[in-house]
Amino acid sequence: MQTQTQFRDLRAAVPSPVTIVTTDGEDGPAGATVSAFMPLSLEPHLILLALENRSNVLRRICREGRFAVNILAQHQPELALTFGGRGEDKFEQAEWHYDHGLPRLEGTAGWLACELYDVVSGGDHTILIGAVQHAAGSQKAPMVYSHRLFGTHSEFARRPRRPIVDHVAACAR
Repeated sequence: MQTQTQFRDLRAAVPSPVTIVTTDGEDGPAGATVSAFMPLSLEPHLILLALENRSNVLRRICREGRFAVNILAQHQPELALTFGGRGEDKFEQAEWHYDHGLPRLEGTAGWLACELYDVVSGGDHTILIGAVQHAAGSQKAPMVYSHRLFGTHSEFARRPRRPIVDHVAACAR
């Protein structure tokens, strides 16, 4: 029989991207660190993330019907810790601006603006499926969480992606 500790340890060993999910509404901006995130579908463009059932950010996203996913860069562990807490002044500790009406954190590896597409129960979490309305990436190495540590994919950090022009030129040789 699997113990809760064994399952938690196994789950912690699987690398996950580190994101901060944000939303906005009449109560102002809200955000939470989320490592349960993944692209889901190309047609339509969908992503999937999961938040704890008791999350205030979850309630706000369900009420507002839209949210952003800030994919953290390897140099942003402090942001992950700040937004992983329960404080109300998270945005006072971060550099951010509004983009498409949603809070966007500065310096991230990527950013997505989503409309809420579907909500699915998932045990002690709720799975949100978002329809991507806008997406922006960068050449920054993304941060991952594994073995209860923040890090990055080492090869990506050492060898950033080449521009598409270099790929085309290499294929033409």
